[in-house]
Amino acid sequence: MNSYDRIFGSGPRGVLIAIVLLVLARYLEDAVSLPRIFSNDIVRFSVSAVFSLIGSVLVVWSLYSLPLKDRGRHLVINGAFKYCRHPLYAAFLLFFNMGFSFLLNNWVYLIWALILFPVWSINVQSEEKLMRKVFGKEYEGYCEKTGRFLPKW
Repeated sequence: MNSYDRIFGSGPRGVLIAIVLLVLARYLEDAVSLPRIFSNDIVRFSVSAVFSLIGSVLVVWSLYSLPLKDRGRHLVINGAFKYCRHPLYAAFLLFFNMGFSFLLNNWVYLIWALILFPVWSINVQSEEKLMRKVFGKEYEGYCEKTGRFLPKW
């Protein structure tokens, strides 16, 4: 496993895809006249803030659970990783997708946010393939117990 994949995984590629799709959504917003999601700005900011807070807590917890020096060297299955395989990406999806879409207050952005969930699922497959190669059966067992972005119940 090279050091770039070990440290960054599929995150930079996923962020780039998200930004490209966001730009397309921005152009689509002008072309399609859809109503606002929230008519009350206080509600809109509050909902966005809740998503942002959850995302921020998950980012900190994820970084604490998987220190930089351990990335790609040890299979971490505790902390945030006890509940989902990609908590940092889940935080990105919750904050940057849902929180940002509510802040922008247009159905086009909410659709953009929802589309990014399957896009990220496809994006992380290469990272998961690499993890299977490095950690083998141990990673397979971990995948059976944990969801990709959300906990398995």
